[in-house]
Amino acid sequence: MDTGWIAVDWGTSALRVWVIGADGSVLARLRSDRGMATLAPLAFEGALLDLIDAHLPQACVTPVICCGMVGARQGWVEAPYIAVPAAPPVFAQAVRPDVRDPRMAVHVLPGMRQDKPADVMRGEETQIAGFLTAHGDFDGVLCLPGTHAKWARISAGEVVSFRTVMTGELFALLSGQSVLRHGLDGDGWDDAAFAEAVDDAMTAPAQLTARLFSLRAEGLLHGLDAAIARARLSGWLIGLELAGTRPYWLGQNVALIGDGALTDRYAQALRVVGALPAVTDATRVTLAGLTAARMQMKGTT
Repeated sequence: MDTGWIAVDWGTSALRVWVIGADGSVLARLRSDRGMATLAPLAFEGALLDLIDAHLPQACVTPVICCGMVGARQGWVEAPYIAVPAAPPVFAQAVRPDVRDPRMAVHVLPGMRQDKPADVMRGEETQIAGFLTAHGDFDGVLCLPGTHAKWARISAGEVVSFRTVMTGELFALLSGQSVLRHGLDGDGWDDAAFAEAVDDAMTAPAQLTARLFSLRAEGLLHGLDAAIARARLSGWLIGLELAGTRPYWLGQNVALIGDGALTDRYAQALRVVGALPAVTDATRVTLAGLTAARMQMKGTT
C-alpha cells in the first residue's frame, strides 16, 4: 500500500515517525535518537529522510505533519506559540520549513504559551488534542508525566491554564549527580516506601531537603536498601509536586496521559492523596492528535 501521509513526533532526544497508508492504517513505525538537541537547523531534513526516504512515493508530494521540539527556536523552524486559553493548535496554524526534497511537504504544529505565570509546552498540546478527539466533553485536569511534567486545566475543549513541574529532571540530577547517587544503584522498587514518602511530602513539604540527605545518612549508618531509597526519593519529589499543584487536581476529574513506570507512579501517588485518575496511553493520543491535524488539512483542500 502506498504512503498517504507521515506523522512525526520530534522531541529533544528522540524522533518518532508513523508512516500512514491511504486507508489510515499504520504501515511502519520508525524511531531514531536524532532529537532536536543533537541537530543544527540545516540537519533536520537529512535526519528525517534517513528514516522515511524509502516510504516517500516518487510521483506525488507526501504531507508530513510534525509536533514537538522540531518547532522550537532551536529546531527546524520556529512555530510560534498559541496563547491560552485556547483550543489545542490546528493545522491552519502550522508552519512550513523550506525543504529541498520535492517529495514531501512538511508542516510543524505550534506549541502553547501562558504569560502569567510564564510557561510553555511543545508536543503535549498535540497529545491533549488527541485525548480530546475521544473525550470531547472532558472537564477537568490532564497530567502528562515526564522529565518536565505538565498539568493542564481543560474546559469546553480548551486549555484554560497549565503548569510545568521539573520533577523528572530533579530526580535525574539527584540520583545521577548528587551525593545520593551512591545509595541508589540498581533498578529495584518498594511500593510501600514510595507511598509513605508521597504522604510525607504532602504533609510536610518544607522538610524535603533535610529528608533528602537522610537517604545518604541512613545508607551509611544502617545499610538502607537501594530499592527503598530510590522509591523514597521518587515519592518525596512527586509528593512535593502534588503539594504544589493541589489547586489543579483537588476535587477535579483527573486523567493521566503517559505510559510505563513513571505514569504508574503518578497514578499511585494520586491514589495516595485520594484522587482516582484514568490513564490514557501517550503514544496513542500523540498519533490521534497528529491524525486530527491531517483531517483538518484535508478539510482545507
